[in-house]
Amino acid sequence: MASGELIRLRFLLLLSTAIVAGATDHIVGGHLGWNPNINYTLWSNNQTFYVHDLISFRYQKNMYNVFEVNKTGYDNCTMDGLAGNWSSGKDFIPLNQSKTYYFICGNGLCFSGMKVAVRVLRLPASAAPPTASNSSSKSSSRAASASPAPRPWPAALVALAAVFAVAWIGIGSAGI
Repeated sequence: MASGELIRLRFLLLLSTAIVAGATDHIVGGHLGWNPNINYTLWSNNQTFYVHDLISFRYQKNMYNVFEVNKTGYDNCTMDGLAGNWSSGKDFIPLNQSKTYYFICGNGLCFSGMKVAVRVLRLPASAAPPTASNSSSKSSSRAASASPAPRPWPAALVALAAVFAVAWIGIGSAGI
């Protein structure tokens, strides 16, 4: 690979990392990981998942696994509606749709609590900071409201990255 192509490839990798930087990686169970006898419902209820976030499962590779199933599969610990399976021990799963995702352990340990449902929300259209008039009631109104707290999305960064990528590729194809 030519030196210029290698530089271009590194730049594009760096650029893609910067674009994904707005997403959150939710590690299931936090420091406890994906193990039996943990209340994943409580963990999930303390998270806010948005489209394009990641959910990560960390576990002993040869002991556990992860299956994405439908609600029936989740409720009954079966493979109903199987949509995916992972077994690497460090699984990073993109949450690309606004919906409820259902994950279970397929080694019979779903019955021991190794299952989690996560509700993924659309990214807020506006991420304006709170004004002085509503900042004092922020916590009480958020607790009573069903809508998620806004999270800023690096739209300017994405646009800037796209401009640089197009310019860089254009320069490379011109032989400069």
